[in-house]
Amino acid sequence: MPRNLIGSDTSLRSIKPGDPRRRISDGDGLYILLFVNGGAHGWRFDYSIAGKRKTLSLGTYPTIGIGLARERAEDARRKVAQGIDPSEARKAVRAAHVQAREATARAEAGLPVLDSFEHVAREWYEVRRADWAESYGVKIIGRLENDVFPYIGTRPIAQIDPPELLTVIRRIESRGVVETAHRALENCGQVFRFAVATGRATSNPARDLKDALRKPLVQHFPAITDPKRLGELLRACDGYKGTHVVRTALKLAPMVLLRPGELRHAKWEEIDLDAGLWTVPAARMKRKKVGKLHGAPHLVPLSTQAVEALRDLHPLTGRSAYVFTGERSHERPMSDAAINAALRAMGFGKDEVTAHGFRATARTILAERLNVDESVIEAQLAHAVKDSLGRAYNRTEFRVERFSMMQKWADYLDELRRGADVVKLRAA
Repeated sequence: MPRNLIGSDTSLRSIKPGDPRRRISDGDGLYILLFVNGGAHGWRFDYSIAGKRKTLSLGTYPTIGIGLARERAEDARRKVAQGIDPSEARKAVRAAHVQAREATARAEAGLPVLDSFEHVAREWYEVRRADWAESYGVKIIGRLENDVFPYIGTRPIAQIDPPELLTVIRRIESRGVVETAHRALENCGQVFRFAVATGRATSNPARDLKDALRKPLVQHFPAITDPKRLGELLRACDGYKGTHVVRTALKLAPMVLLRPGELRHAKWEEIDLDAGLWTVPAARMKRKKVGKLHGAPHLVPLSTQAVEALRDLHPLTGRSAYVFTGERSHERPMSDAAINAALRAMGFGKDEVTAHGFRATARTILAERLNVDESVIEAQLAHAVKDSLGRAYNRTEFRVERFSMMQKWADYLDELRRGADVVKLRAA
């Protein structure tokens, strides 16, 4: 088709308002529309692609002279010849520029790149965090920030494939923390599923990687289950040369069947010494967030021995909110390492006993030597137990039985402490 039908810029400059022409063709699809933008004229290029007739704007005259308009039209013709829609190509370029500007702005603001793994992961985290206890959420985001984001955080999430993700997870595994590697993989899988659901990815590369990692070795908290050795430990605790606060905690830890964190955060307002009952708030128990917010408190029947120990401690820490106050400040609870440090100082290694292990000690001996019903023990341990009827959790509390069990357990510990014949210390 003929081209360059417009003589020169001079002919365009000579066009005056009132010119009857609506458009002037330069040939082969390029033309100029007169007075489309105030006193300016608009360059247009008509083309056909995939059977559709389309028009591309090439700018306005005189900003875009005839030479530049012809260059742009020729570039559009080449794209059409290659099967590329010049309008769509322009939109893609503009989108890329916008994305680049947004990426620069986000980087300057310290934010992750749009649709990167870190961006999607943080979005997923914000959606889910309301369902978790704060401490649980902190562990998840910390795991991602320390072990995943530094390596694939900036990568477009849709481009990450299984081998790339496996390299990241094996980096964690190589440190010997196999369980952490499995948990990181699980979290990554949750992020990828969220990306698929929100249209940022088409598959979950974590799905098929579980068998590519070593299986974690299940390790239970070390605990003494031999009555004779337990008696030795109890006598050592009674003779502990540290602070009275820690010595009392050592005395109570075997008796109350609580987790170390639940014990050390005890407050005097929770304890009724006259009734022999400790009411631990739901928020401090090991539960899902809904259980912490709306669940019932956990009741700990106190044996006469436990009440006596607490009454003895009260003159020292009773003015503080906390029962087991910190050594440096009575406004804070004692250190989470205090009991374990005391056990080590008394010569009991970490492979033999830990503060948490007292629960396993009680669980084992109560069932095997004192013949206490396991359901009662589990209730006192605050374990969520599935029942035979398929309800979500067994809500039976066995209050009467638990009061009896806790006193029986404290009496048994006293017998061990005195060095009684452990073979004869069995329920009738």
